[in-house]
Amino acid sequence: MPALAPYATVYAPDMMGAGFSDRPAGLDHSMRGTAQRLLRFVKNLGISSFDLLGSSHGGAVAMMAAAECLTGYADSGNAGLHLRRLVLVAPVNPYSAHGRRLAPFIGSRLGTALFRLTSAQMRFSYPYWHARMYGDRSRIPAGTLKGYLAPLAKPGLFEHALSIVRTWTEDLRELEATLPKLAGVPTLLMWGSKDSAVYASSAAQLAKYLSNSQVIIFPGIGHLPYEECPEEFNRALVKFLTSETAPA
Repeated sequence: MPALAPYATVYAPDMMGAGFSDRPAGLDHSMRGTAQRLLRFVKNLGISSFDLLGSSHGGAVAMMAAAECLTGYADSGNAGLHLRRLVLVAPVNPYSAHGRRLAPFIGSRLGTALFRLTSAQMRFSYPYWHARMYGDRSRIPAGTLKGYLAPLAKPGLFEHALSIVRTWTEDLRELEATLPKLAGVPTLLMWGSKDSAVYASSAAQLAKYLSNSQVIIFPGIGHLPYEECPEEFNRALVKFLTSETAPA
């Protein structure tokens, strides 16, 4: 945010169910439902034209939100919203085999039971799973694990995660059907080459649908390039957002 502040007004919404926000029961956790809440946030701020950045699951939500904006039907509530540019950082997508297999399993009855058991009993393993998000563990910024663990003190985070994976397969199917709508949107795809959560190999297939896009792969970097190589990440991001021309 400090890197972007000289160029734009930056909003970082803490999405319902995640972070330190409320976790109301019965919330629609689907990608489309989350995207619609995001666009209501934009409209309630009185913003009509904006750029949108999403990372990981938030990247999939950003793509759904972009499609909702482009639809722009008067009865959709999104009429008048103009998405200028889209930035996707290792976004969840239908072409990363790892996510297609793992998330639906966790959302199954057996997977849910195992998830509840291990999440409650194996907190000692959190440093291991956190470290796996990075390509080079020596680059892990100080204090990040503590920051990621802090929201666990607010009840309901695991239920939020389980609600997301229960609709995972259906969400990815809907996202794939939505991708052709995004062909003309100026888009920046950024990935770490050693991403173990959403494989960088899926970037090429995703880019086929995003014909007005450019892809940046950070060598040796994991799932969180904005943490692991922040200077390179911010430099590429600012260049894209301040460019007068769309990607080639």
